[in-house]
Amino acid sequence: MKNFWRVNSDLTEITEIKEEPYANRPGDGTQDSSRPRDGLTVASRSGRQASHLSHQQRTGNIPICHTVKSAVFRGWIFYDGHCHYCTAAAKQFDRLFARRGFYFLPLQTPWVRERLGLQPGAPLEEMRVLTKEDQDLGGAAAIIFLARKIWWGWPLYLFAQLPGTRRMLDRAYRWIAAHRGCAHIKRRDALCGVPLMSGTKRAAAGELHSSLPVRIAPWTGLIVLPSLALFAQNHMAQWAFMWLMAGAIFFGCKWLTFWRAKQQDADLLLNCVPGYFFLWAGMDAGSFLGSHRRTEPVAHPSRDITFAAAKILLGGLLLFGLARLIANQLVAGWFGMIGIILLLHFGLFDLAAIAWRIAGINAAPIMNAPIKATTLSEFWGKRWNGAFNQLVLNILFRPLARAIGPVRATLTAFLVSGLIHELVISLPARAGYGLPTAYFLLQSWGVIAQRSNVGRRLQLRHSLRGRIFTMLIAAGPAFWLFHPPFVRNVILPFMKAIGAL
Repeated sequence: MKNFWRVNSDLTEITEIKEEPYANRPGDGTQDSSRPRDGLTVASRSGRQASHLSHQQRTGNIPICHTVKSAVFRGWIFYDGHCHYCTAAAKQFDRLFARRGFYFLPLQTPWVRERLGLQPGAPLEEMRVLTKEDQDLGGAAAIIFLARKIWWGWPLYLFAQLPGTRRMLDRAYRWIAAHRGCAHIKRRDALCGVPLMSGTKRAAAGELHSSLPVRIAPWTGLIVLPSLALFAQNHMAQWAFMWLMAGAIFFGCKWLTFWRAKQQDADLLLNCVPGYFFLWAGMDAGSFLGSHRRTEPVAHPSRDITFAAAKILLGGLLLFGLARLIANQLVAGWFGMIGIILLLHFGLFDLAAIAWRIAGINAAPIMNAPIKATTLSEFWGKRWNGAFNQLVLNILFRPLARAIGPVRATLTAFLVSGLIHELVISLPARAGYGLPTAYFLLQSWGVIAQRSNVGRRLQLRHSLRGRIFTMLIAAGPAFWLFHPPFVRNVILPFMKAIGAL
């Protein structure tokens, strides 16, 4: 029998496979019964490899190999060693999959090319997975296969089981792979018939070719996920559809912010991506995942945890205690909604942000003492639901303000917010259409009024007057936002379903 393990090549500095008799393997000379039938095992990186690691990280050609005790070999994960994005991803996920028996190797490795039948110089269009059972998977199929091996990857695996989704995922994978932005892919495109131009025309064409798909890709989550949720509307309870649509928009926004952060900073902590998507409600991917944006330790963690726990307790009392004592169903529904907001937005989400900050991750709470706001701009921009509002500010308001001015940008941003809330509130309730949009248009009027000359003369942006005006505009017409049909058709049935009524 023969043993294959990886060593670094002095010539290419790309991980290769060296073939030696199994009896000469480092360590004891006994044969491991867990070794796969084709004789593939993994050894640890040598000292010489470690000495070259810094240079290899710069070039993207790094040997990825860690010793994992008691890891049963299950297969290889092959990636494009000339693509810095692929290499960075392999480096980040190396230990995660090594614990599950899968080890990374570049597709450029000679024996890999021979085993997969790849011709020298042929374009590497997809990653591949080769299992010890000789199962060969590529592209989206490989991603789905690996997602099943990780607990936080199961949503993707289950989503892929829906009819028609595999073809959609495969097209999405191939599109992303073709637009990775790697130099060797660009050169290949040029050699395959892309007409070469000079001067300004060439630059403009290249910019159009590369920027248009990159601009569209971040928005695919917000387009695809809510669209899929719409198909389920008639097959579930109204309250369940409300949570489904809210989750679809939430993860669509997560995908949008993650993609934009990746475009701006390639050196993100990819091992924190599951936490960003599933364990934090914020939308600032750059701060959360940026390796150079660590936060200072929490000054008073016990105090912050106590306050968050108190809000969770108060929300639970309103939702499961006080609401059932109120005879008027509409009022009971409002108490239940307030309890849900306290329990989730002010309690659990705040607790999660505290935990991340204790761990050194820059995760700000999404609620920041809204009662202290003296202007509507401060209320919506800094204190209430900072996750969504910061997203609207960065992606919608600021670009529009430069193009059409701050007044029109303000109206547009609040109009979009109203339409999004229609999807989560009026659509599940199947009534009350237009009221959430009217509520947010009123907020835009209040923001513009406070910034106007009249608002300055009336001191609507300062001290007590500003605070009263802000609370009147934000809280006074709240029944437009959470209108009676929503309370009756969605909130009350949900409270009954969870035993709160």
